[in-house]
Amino acid sequence: HDYRQFILPYTKRVIDGVKETGVPVINFSTGTSSILPLVKEAGGDVFSFDWRIDLDQAWDTLGHGNAVQGNMDPNILFAPLPVVKERVMEIMRQAAGRPGHIFNLGHGILQHTPVDHVKAVVEMVHGYRHE
Repeated sequence: HDYRQFILPYTKRVIDGVKETGVPVINFSTGTSSILPLVKEAGGDVFSFDWRIDLDQAWDTLGHGNAVQGNMDPNILFAPLPVVKERVMEIMRQAAGRPGHIFNLGHGILQHTPVDHVKAVVEMVHGYRHE
């Protein structure tokens, strides 16, 4: 597998080197649902994923003791606000109040993203209480 041969050893070396300094490391990957065990092997304090990886799949593979960041599709922010709100709630319900979940987009904010939608997401996440 190309990732194992050409990426994993170097990613692991960088992550290990940074961790030696005491700085927390976020291992961000995209399109890696088929190689999650290798992403875990590379290391990190937090594993950040794009929207193509189910949060439960990530935790099941990484272990529930690992912090997971993500994973809303940034394109959702262009949808009508009720659609945006429903997706945020889906992610928050799936995270189920687990310690170590960091809500985030599965990639950066895209140009021309409606600022009021971003503000609404921040308010929803800050106001969310898991039952």
